[in-house]
Amino acid sequence: MQLTRQDDLFQLRRHGQAVCQALELGEAKRVRLVTLASEAGAELLGSAGLVTEFVRLAGQPHRVAVRYLWKGDQAPSHDLLTASHRLLDLCTDGPGRLLIGQDLTAPFTAEEAAERVTAELAGLRGPDMSEELRRQNSQLLQALQDERARAEELERLNKELDETNAGVMALYSELSAELEETNRGVVALYADLEDKSRRLRQASAAKTRFWANVSHELRTPVNAVISLARLLLDENADPLTAEQHQQVSLIAGSGSTLLALVEELLDTAKAESGRLEPQLVRVDLRTVLHQLRGTLASSAAEGVTLDIAHTTFPGPFTTDEVMLTRVLRNILSNSLKFTASGTVRLTARAEERPDGPWAVLTVTDTGVGIPEDKVEQVFEEFYQVRGAHQRHVSGTGLGLPYARKLTELLGGTLTLTSRLGQGTEVTVELPAAPTHAGPVPLPQEPLLRSVVIIDDDPVFLSTLRPTLDRLAETTTEVTRSVEALRTIRTTLPDAVLVDLAMPPPDGYQVLQQIAAVPSLAQVPVVVLTSMGVSDIDRARLGRARAVLSKTHLTAERLAEALGLRPAAEGRTTAAEPADSKDSKDTKDTKDTKDTPPP
Repeated sequence: MQLTRQDDLFQLRRHGQAVCQALELGEAKRVRLVTLASEAGAELLGSAGLVTEFVRLAGQPHRVAVRYLWKGDQAPSHDLLTASHRLLDLCTDGPGRLLIGQDLTAPFTAEEAAERVTAELAGLRGPDMSEELRRQNSQLLQALQDERARAEELERLNKELDETNAGVMALYSELSAELEETNRGVVALYADLEDKSRRLRQASAAKTRFWANVSHELRTPVNAVISLARLLLDENADPLTAEQHQQVSLIAGSGSTLLALVEELLDTAKAESGRLEPQLVRVDLRTVLHQLRGTLASSAAEGVTLDIAHTTFPGPFTTDEVMLTRVLRNILSNSLKFTASGTVRLTARAEERPDGPWAVLTVTDTGVGIPEDKVEQVFEEFYQVRGAHQRHVSGTGLGLPYARKLTELLGGTLTLTSRLGQGTEVTVELPAAPTHAGPVPLPQEPLLRSVVIIDDDPVFLSTLRPTLDRLAETTTEVTRSVEALRTIRTTLPDAVLVDLAMPPPDGYQVLQQIAAVPSLAQVPVVVLTSMGVSDIDRARLGRARAVLSKTHLTAERLAEALGLRPAAEGRTTAAEPADSKDSKDTKDTKDTKDTPPP
């Protein structure tokens, strides 16, 4: 159709109604398409060569569309395009063209569509303006009724929404009141929990102080008993009779057992609280196994063979030597207790893994074994498998739980497999990694000219003298901490050893006094203590170079802690004090147990 005058718009509407009806387009869609097609024709009327076409578009989905083609710069209005995009399924435009359309419900083929449209158009009578107006009025009236129905439905929905909102507000008010009441209860509960947490922290702090005091009070006398017994058994000591030697050996063995038990109890508590820290050093596994062989050989019952393999770990093996020894000693002791005949065997091997080398230590025995349903329970503290074999065997039930905790602290695993009457196998797997070199090997002559040791325990001082004799030419002992600073300033030693637990001023205060004297800035200071490493207040250690346990204290460990190094003259020595050059000849070289007051 060509659109050149107003009557053509009338024909456009009639033909549009016929085409849409022939293709079974719904009433609502038909009204929108015909109305917008008429509006577009009215806006474009007067354009040169304006032509309109009714077309069927195949594809997914099928569509009926109205296409306008014209020449010139005239274009449909923005409002018309916006309405078309919003109300119709298709609207595209460009210079001299416009295409609008709706989706069809029934997908007619081209032939079917052409036949239906031809038949519908053939039935159109001549132009009747009044009939067309009546049809338009009828459509507008129907649209108005539909709009009114939608307005009434919207009003009904708004009323329901208002009622719902009122209910929601009432529920909200009720919930707010309940929530406020609950919050008051939570605040009260939180205050109660905070008070209980404060009490628990206080109890934990008191327990920590208790363990620190117990550590010092128990370990100090036990260490003294062991050290004195070793001095009596030393080859250079006065000879003992056979009976005396046996009695002193029993004292030393019982002291070592008591010390091990005390350390197990303390370390178990520390491991649970996360305060037990491994001290990693390079370990000679062969030496550790040799010591275990010598220590536990006498524990084997008659008819039981203790077989600890002679082995050398290939490459460096880094771990906490004390913890490793305790782990293996506990496992071996446990196996020896419950093996009446046969063999208890310890083997060690290296294993390469993606994360580096590992050490695998396995202990097997031919003992009574453990029921399969009790295997995991043996790792509960103080638990012991009940049975006839338990009657004559003493123990606390801490051995295996303690060994597993220490193994985990070392970054490894401990597993146990056993069957009743067929023995037990315990496997300890530990990572091995390179670390710094071990203790400095000491030459025959002393490394230092003088050392001052500050400690109020005369028994410990007497047991430490042989060790210090290997380290220094002269040793000055100070048993009263109030005299420590004056003695150090007078003697200007090459090194100072300080105990922390002393009558006031304690070791921490002595360290502060030393740090406050500039002339002593170069004197190395090492702390000696019976407390656990985790019980020490590190913030108050000042410039102390290291903290060493009084247990297993050797000259090599002291030399390493003091940072000894070769001097220019070829002599190994510690760092020189800042003003020691002018006072080397004036130092007091006598050993004193009690320095006179200033």
